[in-house]
Amino acid sequence: MDVHGRDLRYFVAVADQLNFTAAAEALYVSQPALSKQIRKLESQLGAALFVRDTRSVALTSVGEALLPQARRVLVAWEAAESAVESAKAAQQAGLSIGISTSPGRGILPAVRSRFATAFPDAKPVLRQVSWDDPTAGLADGSTDVAFVWLPLADGDRYRWLVVATEPRLVALPETHPLAARDSIAFTELLDEPFLALPTSAGVLRDYWLALDERAGHPPVIGAEVSSTEETYEALVNGDGVVLVATGNAPLIAHDGVVTRPVTGLSPAELALAWRHDDHRRLVRGYVEACASATGHLRRS
Repeated sequence: MDVHGRDLRYFVAVADQLNFTAAAEALYVSQPALSKQIRKLESQLGAALFVRDTRSVALTSVGEALLPQARRVLVAWEAAESAVESAKAAQQAGLSIGISTSPGRGILPAVRSRFATAFPDAKPVLRQVSWDDPTAGLADGSTDVAFVWLPLADGDRYRWLVVATEPRLVALPETHPLAARDSIAFTELLDEPFLALPTSAGVLRDYWLALDERAGHPPVIGAEVSSTEETYEALVNGDGVVLVATGNAPLIAHDGVVTRPVTGLSPAELALAWRHDDHRRLVRGYVEACASATGHLRRS
């Protein structure tokens, strides 16, 4: 037996008013239409719900049994409608994706395809963030998820999914004496001037200067760089050398700049990160799309 929610609302309205005319006015329907729907509901149930005469309306024992159950069904349905509207609003909301340098590696198109399938009404927007902010907008809330290089400062504030693990190379001018080598030990670079991220990059600046592998040998800073273009120009100008992830080497290894493998260094990790307390469906959905696209399921 299928009962329409409208019929339950009509029944409850009459039960509250015990007057068909007043109930019809409250429901903005005609009294004949209301009476017809109540008779239809009684026919479906196989029992009368009201005792009617010319002066009064009263609930039958069947009507009294149905009334609390009907109220619960209507309350539950209102909650369901509210949940559906909230879910629809979440699907239609924008999602800001922070990047400092394009993650490349085919990641963005693959994630975009999967995310669009799961959330066709969502509006993901890429936001380019300066290298001054190693969280790519997560720290100040200007982005919802971000592709970042690990490590992250204040790591307890974030969770992340590692999407690529790659060796670190050294980029240097093609005229540099070490450029003729097939591979370079990091110890051979200790006295070289290095290009460094801005000081605001904190632990990420330290990581790309390889402080952990220097055994107390402080780096010489040849210049600070805040973009791929600045990095390339500083290399061509001979201001220093710089460590880069393998996947980012093509961005600067051209027209006078080369990259070489470096031994004695830990690999670099590219991650999709989000704020630890952000549990929105779009954020979770983008993380899942990224995990599916990259095949990397390890999370922190």
